[in-house]
Amino acid sequence: MKNGHAVVHYAGNEYFIGVPPSGHAIPLDINGDRSSAAGPAELLLVALGACTGADVISVLQKKREHVTDYRVEVPAERREEYPRAFTKFEVRHIVRGRGVKAENVAKAIELSINKYCSVAATLRPGAEIVTSFEIQEELE
Repeated sequence: MKNGHAVVHYAGNEYFIGVPPSGHAIPLDINGDRSSAAGPAELLLVALGACTGADVISVLQKKREHVTDYRVEVPAERREEYPRAFTKFEVRHIVRGRGVKAENVAKAIELSINKYCSVAATLRPGAEIVTSFEIQEELE
């Protein structure tokens, strides 16, 4: 991620356009009932999943694991009262491949969550982050 700053511009009718330092526009819908674009809090879930996912797949590739499909699911819990901060993130890694070693997946996740993922490091002081993984063997 580049250093710099984001710009968030009100576009009317409860929409914003966010522009991160990369310059790629992201529509945001702050009307939860309409939900025609991601809301700001939802982007935290995506950011955590993408950040840790990028680390994990990179480590698995360096370990020469044969991964044919990979996804990260990030359910989360929030406080009922305002501000409705997230209190817990469950980061579940689903790895599909041929002969993928569980110890390599576990080590990749541990390195990501505790060392490399800046999003996890930012969220961790205020919320619990729990990780798990599943390996699905690819059938020939």
